[in-house]
Amino acid sequence: MPSASRSYDPHPSYEPVDGQVAAGWPAAVAGLPSGPLVLAVDGPAALDWSALSDGLSSALRAAGREVELMDVHRHYAPAAADRIAARPVPADDPFFTPLSEAQVADLFDSVPRPEQPLNDGVLVVFGPGAALCDPDVLWYADLPKRYAEAAVAHGQLPVGVNLGRPGQPGALVRLFYTDWPVLDRHRDAHVTRVERWIDMQDADAPASLDGAALRSTLEHLARGPVRTRPYFNSTPWGGQWAASELGFTPQAGNTALGYELIAPEAGVLVGDKSGPQVEIPFQLLCVLHPVAMLGEEVHRTFGTSFPIRFDYLDTVGGGNLSLHCHPQEQYMREVFGWPYTQHETYYVTASEPGAQVLLGLTEHADLDVMRRQVEEAITEGTPLPVEDHVQTHPATVGQLFMIPAGTPHASGAGNLVLEVSATPYLYSLRFYDWLRKDATGASRPLPYEHGFANLDTARRGEDVTKDLIQQPRTLREGDGWREEVIGALPEMFYAVHRLVVAPDAGIADDTAGRFHILNVAAGEGAVIETRDAGSHFLAFAETITVPAAAGPYRIRAVGTEAVYIVKALVVEP
Repeated sequence: MPSASRSYDPHPSYEPVDGQVAAGWPAAVAGLPSGPLVLAVDGPAALDWSALSDGLSSALRAAGREVELMDVHRHYAPAAADRIAARPVPADDPFFTPLSEAQVADLFDSVPRPEQPLNDGVLVVFGPGAALCDPDVLWYADLPKRYAEAAVAHGQLPVGVNLGRPGQPGALVRLFYTDWPVLDRHRDAHVTRVERWIDMQDADAPASLDGAALRSTLEHLARGPVRTRPYFNSTPWGGQWAASELGFTPQAGNTALGYELIAPEAGVLVGDKSGPQVEIPFQLLCVLHPVAMLGEEVHRTFGTSFPIRFDYLDTVGGGNLSLHCHPQEQYMREVFGWPYTQHETYYVTASEPGAQVLLGLTEHADLDVMRRQVEEAITEGTPLPVEDHVQTHPATVGQLFMIPAGTPHASGAGNLVLEVSATPYLYSLRFYDWLRKDATGASRPLPYEHGFANLDTARRGEDVTKDLIQQPRTLREGDGWREEVIGALPEMFYAVHRLVVAPDAGIADDTAGRFHILNVAAGEGAVIETRDAGSHFLAFAETITVPAAAGPYRIRAVGTEAVYIVKALVVEP
């Protein structure tokens, strides 16, 4: 049973069930059946498919198998990319498109149906859509989404980063709104047929797990506490807290946005820490075990979408975030195609003296003046007098700020904010970015027309402080512990609680059919003890999901100080 404290673990991992993680192509091909067969290897467009086909074919030949190769990219229809791209709304919108509803099959005029080779040969069909070619054996090769996003963002476009189209301007927009939703649906539809999962982070020596072990492992993880692999990316406003306190190495000078749990991009590491590991998309837990992960009522409302995310916004030693808001419910559905909207909250984990959070309209904010000044900032480089329009509030450690959709907001410089939010994360409607330039001297895109179309003008002045900066209220308490509600609003489908546990004390909790997410916001850490999945230690700043199926569990404080744990749960599915 874990009891001693430890520091933040950037590589949490879990042992596979009913199998072992294999290293390299020879180990992967060793399990293939003898005789002629069609082997399909599907996966995302951003993969290095040349490296995959070279490595796989070399291993097959070394094993004495004859090899033929078929690249499904060459069977795509002319202008295949245009078939799956969502239509921008409005048609000339340079910032966003709706989420594509296309299928990978739309890339083809006719999906190829290859015949089996002769003798003991293997025909390797590879590329996005290979699963559709009626293979004898299906493998899935994966590369976590952060690789493609980083490559596009830094101008290092891999050939074929987008479905049906080589890397070119606009690749990031296509990646977010076309490739990812289309390929995620395709992956999810075929995962029960996959006979080997291949992690291509090391293209020369990929790690892999056979399909039966993949599914047994996911079934096990869906019933007990599980952490996803965290990482931080860099932006112009990013700070240094995660680098100095958690040991992350900045990609481009800072640790801005920390992905603790953003379900569409999160992965779970499987394998021994000292050996090969595969990173499996967290989303597959919800696809294969939606009731166990989410709970029956939450699944009924959100399908297999995991609806809450936890991430860090690090501006300690950095700058202000852009002033922005997020789409309101109807706009999100009708214009952008996401079935629920992006309510947010900010929990201040750390702050420097004088740090602030910008939140809500001032009492006398004049939106006509604000619009004119936003446009002048864009066209003439005139600074926007932000405090004429948006309130500033002290960034007090432990305070939660509620940010329902349509509320203008920004975290100021000098903060480490834990963002507890609804999962949609691709539609930030920015008004102002402090006249910052990127490394090329370009200004950040500011979709302010979308922003003004969604701005909540009803809640302003004192209503902001009353409604959105709430004081804790005790929900329940006992010897050495209490649970507080620190943020809840009628229009938001989730609530944020805080568990305060004294040294050597413990608190009993129960998912009661709905998942919980926990984050140690202060103190050394805690041990989470479950009925069927054993114990799991959670250190300061770490985040963990307790699936609905876990049921009753207990949290025990570790260390000499009280432990403060931020907890989020769906309250109105």
